[in-house]
Amino acid sequence: MRINRFVILVFLAIFVISCGSRRKVVTTKKDSRKEGARIESLEGERTEGIKPLGGEPKLPPVNPRLYTVEDYIRDFAAIAMQEMRLYNIPASVTLAQGILESGGGKGDLTLRANNHFGIKCHDWEGARAYHDDDRRNECFRKYKDARYSYRDHSLFLTERKRYAELFELDKDDYKGWARGLRKAGYATDRRYPDKLIGLIERYKLYQFDADVLKRPSPSYTHTPESPESVTYRVKKGDTLYAIAKEHNTTVENLQRFNNLRDTTIAVGQMLVIISSE
Repeated sequence: MRINRFVILVFLAIFVISCGSRRKVVTTKKDSRKEGARIESLEGERTEGIKPLGGEPKLPPVNPRLYTVEDYIRDFAAIAMQEMRLYNIPASVTLAQGILESGGGKGDLTLRANNHFGIKCHDWEGARAYHDDDRRNECFRKYKDARYSYRDHSLFLTERKRYAELFELDKDDYKGWARGLRKAGYATDRRYPDKLIGLIERYKLYQFDADVLKRPSPSYTHTPESPESVTYRVKKGDTLYAIAKEHNTTVENLQRFNNLRDTTIAVGQMLVIISSE
């Protein structure tokens, strides 16, 4: 009987040890799956085509109402200059596009998605945000912070053949770039070049090109135009945001000048639009 008890005890000991080893193996598999998931997640980030950027992230302003164009220039001039050094796109043009497309850093798409250039989801596998533009609920690229939007803007221009002629211009030819962007199809607004040039000269953005190129900064006298008032009849598919963007004003201005309580508009409705551009 003692021998039988001894054999049983040995058998139980072997069984317990084998179970313990199996648990260790299972744990290792779980860990490996977690590690695999982490790697897969990182690979997913790389599909955006933008390498991770070091340094402090650029996030939306804490109080957009108090955020001015001068604040925007202060926050993003260095980033635009770095993009110019790397990709030969005039910093003045990049900043002017950023100011115009993002509403001076206060636009809804910019605040929600850190998208400063209105680049849509074509050929994009990264994060997305949906926003009314030419059509309702269009897909736009979403970024971790604004620096990725600036880098993606540089890649967007350098990797598409239709913009190749722009890189043959002088590196500080902001007027040539402004006209060439519209010609290449970046914007459909016929006044887009004038808007960019107006911003560059009003805020002296050309000085950042000169700093990068280590050249004397040119001097221009910008004479602001008096505010222009026009009327616009709402068409099918229009949104207040799209109308504001087309006429270089803001949704808030449209609401104020037309006594609108919200963004609801109707086909055939007449809007008063006041633009200083």
